[in-house]
Amino acid sequence: MLPYLVAFGVLLHVFFWGSGAAILAMPRPWRRFWPVFAPAAGAALQSAAVWAGAYANLRGTDRYAWASEAIPAALLALALWRRGRAAAQDLARLWGVWALTAGCLVALVRPLARAASGLTTHSLGSCDAADYAAGARVLKEFAHSDRSGFLGLTEVVRVMSCDNFFDFWLRLNHFSPSALIALNGTIFDRAPYEITGLLGLVLLASAVPVVFWIARSVLGHSSACSLAVAALFGFGPVMGYAAAHVALGQLLAAPAIAILTWAGISVWRTGGRGWRFAPLLAIAYGLLLGCYNFFIIVCFVPAAGYAALEAVRRGELLRLGRWLLAMALPLVLAGAVFWTRLASLPERLRLFRTYDFGWPIPGISPEGWLGMVAGPDLSPFAAPLRLGLAALVTAALGLALASGRIGGRRLRLAACLAVPVLAGYGYLLARGAVLHTNASYDAYKLFAVFYPLLLPVFLLWLGRWPRASWWGRPISAALAAAVVALNLAAAVRFSAVMSHPPLTVGRELVQVGAVESMPQVLSVNVQIPDMWSRLWANAFLLRRPQYFATHTYEGRRNTPLRGEWALDGGIVEVRLPGQDSVRINSRYFLTRVGSPHFLRVSLESGWYAPEGLARSPLQWRWTSGDASLLLDNPQGRSLQLAIRLDAASLVDRELEVWSGGSHLGTVRVGPGRRAVELPGLVAAPGLTRLELRSSVPAARPRSGDTRLLGFAAYGIVVEVRPGAPEARL
Repeated sequence: MLPYLVAFGVLLHVFFWGSGAAILAMPRPWRRFWPVFAPAAGAALQSAAVWAGAYANLRGTDRYAWASEAIPAALLALALWRRGRAAAQDLARLWGVWALTAGCLVALVRPLARAASGLTTHSLGSCDAADYAAGARVLKEFAHSDRSGFLGLTEVVRVMSCDNFFDFWLRLNHFSPSALIALNGTIFDRAPYEITGLLGLVLLASAVPVVFWIARSVLGHSSACSLAVAALFGFGPVMGYAAAHVALGQLLAAPAIAILTWAGISVWRTGGRGWRFAPLLAIAYGLLLGCYNFFIIVCFVPAAGYAALEAVRRGELLRLGRWLLAMALPLVLAGAVFWTRLASLPERLRLFRTYDFGWPIPGISPEGWLGMVAGPDLSPFAAPLRLGLAALVTAALGLALASGRIGGRRLRLAACLAVPVLAGYGYLLARGAVLHTNASYDAYKLFAVFYPLLLPVFLLWLGRWPRASWWGRPISAALAAAVVALNLAAAVRFSAVMSHPPLTVGRELVQVGAVESMPQVLSVNVQIPDMWSRLWANAFLLRRPQYFATHTYEGRRNTPLRGEWALDGGIVEVRLPGQDSVRINSRYFLTRVGSPHFLRVSLESGWYAPEGLARSPLQWRWTSGDASLLLDNPQGRSLQLAIRLDAASLVDRELEVWSGGSHLGTVRVGPGRRAVELPGLVAAPGLTRLELRSSVPAARPRSGDTRLLGFAAYGIVVEVRPGAPEARL
């Protein structure tokens, strides 16, 4: 129940923040539709409040969030004084949209509620959530001038011209998502890890009214069809993929671009009264600058294409100039507030050229545009079904054009909304395929932020057909049935996966935050092997200087490991004598780097990725056959070791322990999980490779797993014994 209560609480809180601003900013002819824009306006206003608090050097939202509630309260009071009782009627008029929004949020939160007993964050694969949570802690607990702990560790956190972690969030990273996490986290008394994933679901549901508005007012769909379009947006896998990966930036950018496009089209249609849209445009620009500032470059394309096409067609170039001015002046206003975000845009673009961000994402063909995909990773169906569905989508659009249902102006508008975006999407997919980069990740982001505009275009065939178009009706009905059935199937698959998410912030990971309160731990080398856990550990330990062996993420550069303690996790645990090691829990431990017994141990070759169970700290790693450990002894003397292996195998097998060409002994593992002691070892200074070999070949399990598996290690405890033996490996 708690996830539902907090999710609806955050949604209502954001709506409250935006209600007054939306009423005041909405142009008079459309003022009764202000509720559609209230969530986006609320997100923009919350972001601006945290922005002002940061530059006022206030010590985080924990100090000023409750006082800032006076801002939306004052705006709402002024708006209600001007709007009066009509505001309640405006809300009631859109009851169908609110019911759809609430249903969407319930469906989105359900797998999260099933995956954990309390509030936490899950992800389908991306580590963005941990990044946003770190920024939220910065904005929630620290002042802009604070350089303590990790925040001022320039050699690690420097990105372009930003030499501290706070400025990195203000200038280069996605500020607004972290600002919303921080402010709402303070109001609802929730830590960033508890609310980060939930916020993504709230943002997706809160964009549903904007999609309804675009379909109804821009593309001319009926109210019923517009609700269907909005439902497909909220429940479908295209944006569900973004929410499951906690991609908060694009979930904020999508409604912002939709508002900019609607306002731009309306500015053209109203002729010389573009100034009426300036407040709403400024809100949308501010939201976009705060989350995805680099999309400022392309956010105008659909609206500008429409205005330019109409200007050329009518010979009204002077009117086009006035239109450009009306669109540009609110950007100047928003840019004056978020000036550093605008000024840092060239650096942000250089980062894109420097790093190949993201991961490969399957290209979406016409059937996928309507959410008809095979899996939560957006993979397409097999070729026959995929081609058939794509042909059906194309035929429905073609027949809608041929039947005369889409008038000339509507057709031109649809082309301006869809063609430039699809051209850019296709170019990025082709670029990624040719250059073997992750440009398909950029392609998906482009597609997703414009999806509120694209989806109503893709569904132009939906609705009534002329009587003469008897051939269009059965095709439309068949396609509608396929869309509903396959989107429901995709929603079920998404729910099943996210009910047992591949990445989660479990209790053991949260307990890493206790290290901040350990007086003896003044600095940390974060050596946790997987990026998800390593980034969350960083977010939990911002009050301590941290160092990384690998380039973990932006703002977490690899440098020499200067920490006094090493934080490790995974299946390998090193235990030192006395007080030189601290076991946080079954997954994470600390070792003192300055100890005369300090030793680093890492998995080397022959290991598959970590695996685990939802709601359980249990973790294991399979081998592909033989496997090895790397022991790094930085001491000037040998260390005596005792190693215990907790393992299981599909079949009985003997593991021979080898090092430096010498056979040290043999242990036996089998189908039952058991702990075995490896032969006594002595590690010489420097690197030592410990190999675990078996004459029994790796086997393929009966569960359908296609991998060849050797043995599974649930834990490897390396205990360093006191003393300095003479013998060496």
